[in-house]
Amino acid sequence: MPDMEGDDREKNDDYYLELSPDPIRFESVSCLTNVFFDDSKQQVFAVRSGGVTGVLVKGPDQNLNFRMEDKGPVISIKFSPDMNILAIQRTNTSVEFVNYSSVSGLDYAEYSQSCKGKNATILGFVWTHGTEILVVTDHGVELFQVNPEKRNVRALKCLSLGVNWFVFCPKSYLVLLSSGTIGNQIQALHVTPGNLHKLTKFEIEHGVTKPGKLAVSERDVALAVLYGTPCIILLRHQPGANRSIGTAFVYVYTVHKMMTIKKSHMLKLDVGGRFAINVVDNLIIVHHQASKTSMIFDIMLSGVSDGTVMHHTNITTAKPIKPFNLKVPGATLSDQMYQPCQLYSPNWVVFQPNIIIDVKLGCLWYIELRLETLVKLITDKVLLVEFLMHRSNAKQILIQVLQSFMNQLPVSLMEMPIIFDKLNSVYRNYLESEIQNQMGTPLQNNVKNVTILTDNFKYKLLLDQSDMYSHILSKFPEDTIEPKMIIWVLLEYIRSLAEHGIPVQHYLHELVITTLVHRKAYYQLHQLLQYHVVADSKPLACLLLSLENLYPAAHQLALDMLKRLGNAHEEIIEVLLSKGHILAALRYVRSAGMADQISARKFLEAAKATDDATLFHSVFKFFEQRNLRLHNTTAFTKGEHCQPYVQYFKYLFQGTDNECNSDTNSNVTTISS
Repeated sequence: MPDMEGDDREKNDDYYLELSPDPIRFESVSCLTNVFFDDSKQQVFAVRSGGVTGVLVKGPDQNLNFRMEDKGPVISIKFSPDMNILAIQRTNTSVEFVNYSSVSGLDYAEYSQSCKGKNATILGFVWTHGTEILVVTDHGVELFQVNPEKRNVRALKCLSLGVNWFVFCPKSYLVLLSSGTIGNQIQALHVTPGNLHKLTKFEIEHGVTKPGKLAVSERDVALAVLYGTPCIILLRHQPGANRSIGTAFVYVYTVHKMMTIKKSHMLKLDVGGRFAINVVDNLIIVHHQASKTSMIFDIMLSGVSDGTVMHHTNITTAKPIKPFNLKVPGATLSDQMYQPCQLYSPNWVVFQPNIIIDVKLGCLWYIELRLETLVKLITDKVLLVEFLMHRSNAKQILIQVLQSFMNQLPVSLMEMPIIFDKLNSVYRNYLESEIQNQMGTPLQNNVKNVTILTDNFKYKLLLDQSDMYSHILSKFPEDTIEPKMIIWVLLEYIRSLAEHGIPVQHYLHELVITTLVHRKAYYQLHQLLQYHVVADSKPLACLLLSLENLYPAAHQLALDMLKRLGNAHEEIIEVLLSKGHILAALRYVRSAGMADQISARKFLEAAKATDDATLFHSVFKFFEQRNLRLHNTTAFTKGEHCQPYVQYFKYLFQGTDNECNSDTNSNVTTISS
């Protein structure tokens, strides 16, 4: 059976969503068992017979089993963030608390808290910070602090407001309250430790509603955090249209600095019916029950703006979730069978951000992206790169995509400049952020850019020059791509770096030069160097020197480059000496004002190696004059280790020194000039 599953995966590789392979299994709903889910801690509670025969708690990190007294049907049950207090709601007016320890289990001494509002009905409760609990009633919200040691509860804050329903986001601590007779007035609260903060109230546009029916229902609202910004995701049907035949759309309201709420995005669904919403890796997933398909939207991608709201369409065609086979016991203990699960089942309950629960099967899944499939489905190359840049842990896939683009040259030629600019825009902002962190203050001339960085760029993938060089630009398949295409891509990438004010690393320039030399494009190389398209650097000059055998002019180009650098005196001297241009090296030393610092031994050794007595005489006399100027004597100091050369000079010119003086002076004059 596992083999069949593998075959299935290969055949159906156009599914871009899948359920997590190992679902959290729990006891399914029955006449004896009630199931509850706490979306804050992502825990499933299976309460058997009111808790008398056991409460099973399953979560990402928990697998608990305990018993409690049956004091009536359980309406809601949740653990505190530290797992030390269990809150149980059995009536519409109060919440009971029981201390819990992982060692001793449940403490049977209960203590409770009734809601403060008279005739108020509890709609639900959520644990917030530490041992603080927020109780939402139809008359408002009440924030309490639970003290497990003293087994008492203290009121902290309350807010009176007619409430129809509420939604809570455990990631942003945002609470959304629906109020008004038709429920279209929305009050948002930000819960901080010990306090409640009201955000701007807003109204949701609505069509004609039936008497007694709310214009906005709880199931049409989801709270999420997208790219670090708290968002309200609201499903709306075309005003006045029948749900099954009309079209629907999703509004995304963004919460700015926990103060103002703005309608920012609209997602076009182009179908009607029942929907459910998940959020995976900052993508909004909209499940459509009738067609049994799901759509994905990325609000970071550019859409069509109407001036205030950005309109987005599905990134690719709607597709079903990948079929899932559930492992079930076989006829014998050793046997295991696979049972296909009904996808988009009426028994599915969707929770934020990425949870799907099938209460009948007793399974909790996390919905996951299959990026490899999306790569095949998104045909627009620029859109694909942008999309992957927004995904976490997609660096390797992005590199593979860029490699495939390179293999498709010249087909992908037109898109490459735009792609490079998008990559380097993020790279530039990353570098600015690094500088800002090191300096401790924003860059004065780029304050605006740094602000953008804080909001957006930390959610985008960074591909720096090193990544591009190592994985893409140095990996061209030479046999299939024309060298001129490779040159074009390299220069285009360098152009993009330069336009974004990013210093180009020498290894990229080296790659350009070696590629040009490889295809014998010497004239083009000369032009690039002459017009400084390729930036001067010592490693580059050394590379040019090494290419002299292939391109003789490279030697002079390298020397010119070193001279322009202004800090490469040693390298220039070494190059001239290695070529036997000793007098030229001495002239350069003199012009650079380095005559007093250079090593006499190095020059004398080079002069001796030429077997040119006249040249050796000139160099020797040059350093004697230097010694006279510095030490008032022509003798070399002991530390210069020049004694062998003094002996060699005597050997060559003993007794003839005076005769050669006129020639020597003329040579030294030549050196000094």
